[in-house]
Amino acid sequence: MRSPIAHSAPLTAIARVALLTLATACATLFATAHAAPIPLLNIDRTQTTVSGVSSGGYMAVQLHVAYSARFSKGAAAVTGGPFNCAEGSLIKALTRCMGKMSIPVPELVAATNQWAKDGEIDATSNLGASKVYLFAAANDSVVKEGTTTSLFDYYKTYVNPANIVMKTDVKSEHGFLTDDYGTACGSKDMPFITNCNFDLAGAILKHLYGDLTPRKSGLLDGSLVEFDQTTFVAGNGMGTTGWVYVPKTCSSGASCRLHVALHGCKQNVAEVGQQFVRNTGYNRWADTNNIVVLYPQTGKGATNGCWDWWGYDDANYAKKSAPQMKAIVAMMDRLASGSTTPVSASTAKPSAAK
Repeated sequence: MRSPIAHSAPLTAIARVALLTLATACATLFATAHAAPIPLLNIDRTQTTVSGVSSGGYMAVQLHVAYSARFSKGAAAVTGGPFNCAEGSLIKALTRCMGKMSIPVPELVAATNQWAKDGEIDATSNLGASKVYLFAAANDSVVKEGTTTSLFDYYKTYVNPANIVMKTDVKSEHGFLTDDYGTACGSKDMPFITNCNFDLAGAILKHLYGDLTPRKSGLLDGSLVEFDQTTFVAGNGMGTTGWVYVPKTCSSGASCRLHVALHGCKQNVAEVGQQFVRNTGYNRWADTNNIVVLYPQTGKGATNGCWDWWGYDDANYAKKSAPQMKAIVAMMDRLASGSTTPVSASTAKPSAAK
């Protein structure tokens, strides 16, 4: 039977929009129908940390500062800058926050203090004992080292300087570094994961958590689970599904720590597949150290797949009311609401990930 549309007159603009809307809705339903609910695990909430690269680095700082009561353990920013650097301006985001002009750290500190006083972010006193790891690529042509230096200066206002590590001596381009996966160290090509003979995920986790058991080699024992993000947020630049790596011990009810790992621009699953969630190196350390790794995802509504660190989605992007941050915190809370709920074998995906 021929399609009733096959030989009809050209579609009107309204009809084209309707069909596109229907197709998008069907794609969303298909994706979420094949995603599991987020696992319910036994999480020690005092051991929650966050890291991110590029826009994810900025978002990691936002979460650390705005939700400092949740992330008092610590945070890491790879090629990121100070909290609320852009102040809601795309021009500022593209200039001073990329290192093309100076960043007014004292003004940002003053704004932070006022927001904390007004209750729009958590008390800055929560940051005092945090561990902070900062990374700036020596040959980064996108975000200059001075941006991370400004972040260091910002953090020194609130965090014991002895707890802050800033690494700047790796001659790499813009991206996330590993010691055995990715493009050449000097490149800035997708998936923006570069093999620079440096285990950045390991360096981050060891600084945030202290001594760790050596990372797993070979096939991992845990599972990488795709879960439905629409339970926590609909739209606001977020993807329909996210990912979480669950070590076998954690799926069996052991008390585990939680690390939130945030991709950079054009680095979500829609852009680079599962490369960030599988090959950045976090899972190998998580597998042997009772660390659950949450990988929230931006979606099609996000500008260049970036996290909202300048206000493209919400004017209050850096405050606790920001939709993207609220969604990530809701994911954390749901993850930590269980004790012994096993990961379903039908939805878990065994991982050979690094």
